[in-house]
Amino acid sequence: MVNLLLVTAGALIDRDGRILLAKRPEDKPMAGLWEFPGGKLQDNETPEAALVRELNEELGVDTQTSCLAPIGFSSIATQNHHLLLFLFICRKWSGIALGREKQTLKWVKPEDLLNYEMPKADIPLAAQLKGILCPT
Repeated sequence: MVNLLLVTAGALIDRDGRILLAKRPEDKPMAGLWEFPGGKLQDNETPEAALVRELNEELGVDTQTSCLAPIGFSSIATQNHHLLLFLFICRKWSGIALGREKQTLKWVKPEDLLNYEMPKADIPLAAQLKGILCPT
């Protein structure tokens, strides 16, 4: 039986078209890697509801599920589980994003997304997001 881990993440895009990345703190697994903010789904929680909750807990910003647009997912096998990561674009929220969990935050231009070292699950989503925002 597969131990499935469901995770949701948000690509917050500001008025200048930059995307928010969070650097994982030193006391967490995958420390030092840059990722899209988000987290694990709780029991009986949709990916959208989980993301709204996680953005508030992690960053102190408020948004609604109607402000989230799904753009893709990644599916990665790890030693302990199989990770399914859902990515949503969010362009509308209230509040100022602050690293409430000791994470460093950085607003990044879409064309620079792949210059940041990321967890395996985030890499294909970063490439897809860059393709959407920077079509050639």
